[in-house]
Amino acid sequence: MLLTGVIVAAGCGALVALMLSIAPDTKLRGMLFWLMGDLAQAGSSWPPLLALAAALTLAMPFARELNLLARGMMQAQALGVAVNRLRYAIFLLASLATAASVTTAGSIGFVGLVVPHLVRLATGNDQRLLLPASVLAGGSMLVLADTLARTVIAPQQLPVGVLTALIGVPVFLFLLSRQPK
Repeated sequence: MLLTGVIVAAGCGALVALMLSIAPDTKLRGMLFWLMGDLAQAGSSWPPLLALAAALTLAMPFARELNLLARGMMQAQALGVAVNRLRYAIFLLASLATAASVTTAGSIGFVGLVVPHLVRLATGNDQRLLLPASVLAGGSMLVLADTLARTVIAPQQLPVGVLTALIGVPVFLFLLSRQPK
C-alpha cells in the first residue's frame, strides 16, 4: 500500500510538473502559490463555508460511534458499531471535505494533521466536542497563518501553506514524540 502511494504520488507529481512547464508565464506564479496553499486567489467564501457546515452536520451523528471506535475496532464491533460501514462513511466525508477545501485554497498542509491533536490534548477525546472544536480551531489557525503570511515579509506575501508547514512540522514531530514507546 505504501509503495502504491509513492507511485501514485510520483505520477501526480509528473503531471503537475508537465502542467507547470506548459503553462503561460502569466499564470505560473498563481499556479505555484495554489500548489503551496494560497488564500489570496480564493473567490467567494460561501461555497467552502457551506461545504464545511455540511461536513460537520453530517459527521456529528457519528460522534457516538467514533467515540466507541476510538476504543478499538473489536470493542466497537462488540458494542454494535458497524465498523466497516462507519469507516467508509467517514473516509468518504473526509475526502469530500478535503476536496472542497483544496479546490478553494490549494494544499495547505498540517492544519488537518496538527489542530485536531492539539484540540484533543486540550478538550479530551469526546467527538461531540472534538469535531466542532477542531473546525473552529482549524479555521482560527488558518486565519492567523494567513495574516502572518501576508505581513511577515510585507509587501511580499508568502504562500500560507509554507507557513503552516513551517509551524506544523515541529509541532507534529513534538506530538509524535509524546506517544508511548
